[in-house]
Amino acid sequence: MLDTLRQARKYRHLSQLELSLRLGVSQRHISFVESGRARPSRELLAAWLRELEVPMGLQNELMRQIGYAPIYSQTPLHEPTLAPVNRALERLLQAQDPIPALVIDAHWNLLRLNRGAAWLATTLTGGRVNLAEAQAMNLLDLLIHPEGLTQSILNLPEVGPAFLARLRYEAAIHPPLTEKVNAFEALLVAKLGQPPLPPEDLSPTDPVLTTRYATPCGELAFFSMFTTFGTPQDITLASLRVEHIFPADQATHDILKAQIQ
Repeated sequence: MLDTLRQARKYRHLSQLELSLRLGVSQRHISFVESGRARPSRELLAAWLRELEVPMGLQNELMRQIGYAPIYSQTPLHEPTLAPVNRALERLLQAQDPIPALVIDAHWNLLRLNRGAAWLATTLTGGRVNLAEAQAMNLLDLLIHPEGLTQSILNLPEVGPAFLARLRYEAAIHPPLTEKVNAFEALLVAKLGQPPLPPEDLSPTDPVLTTRYATPCGELAFFSMFTTFGTPQDITLASLRVEHIFPADQATHDILKAQIQ
C-alpha cells in the first residue's frame, strides 16, 4: 500500500507538503503514513485516495489491506441493474459505425466493439486476428504480440514512446498492468534498436497524436478519443472506456466507408 501511495503522489507531481495542504494534515503525518510509521484513519485514507485520483478498484483493495471496509460496489456488467448502461453502450457503438469504436475495461480487456472496429483489427493484423469472432481479447496482448498491431504501425518511433508513457502511468495506479507494460517497452526497444525517447523529447507534427498504419487497403491514419462515465459510483462503470478511433484524413475516411456498408 505504501508504495502505491508514494507512486500515485509522484505521478500527480505533488510534494508531501502540497498533499498535506490539500488534505488538511501536517506534512509530518503524510511522511509517517508513507513510511509506515503511522496509520491513517478511514476518512483520511478515503480523502487521500480521491485526491490522488486512484482508481476505485485499487481504492477498495488498499482499504482492505489496511483493515477498513471497501468504499465502492462492483456490479457485474451483465446484472439487470446495469441494463440501461448496456443499452447506452450498444447505441453509442452502433451510432459510431463505420467509425471504429470499442469498449474496454481497466485491464484493456475488450468487452464490446462495432463493425468498424472489428474490420480495422482484422485488417491491421493481416487477418490473423478476427475480433468479431473472438470470445476474449486483451488489447495489450494484441499490442505486444510479435505479430500484433505494432507490425503495421509506420510511425512507431513517434507514437510508441507516448503510448508507453501513458501505460506506465496506468500501471503505477493499477499494478496488474505492470507485466504487460514491461513487455511493451521491451518490444519497443527491440523494434527501435534503442530505448524509446520520452514524449517530451519528440517533435510532434500533428495537433493530435496520429497513428499511421500500412494495410492491404493502403495507408490508414487514425487518432483516438475516449468516453467515460461521469461521476460513477461503481467500480465496473468507473473502469469502462469507450475508445473512438477517428480517421485522421479524408483518404482513411473514404476507405472505411467503402469497406463497411
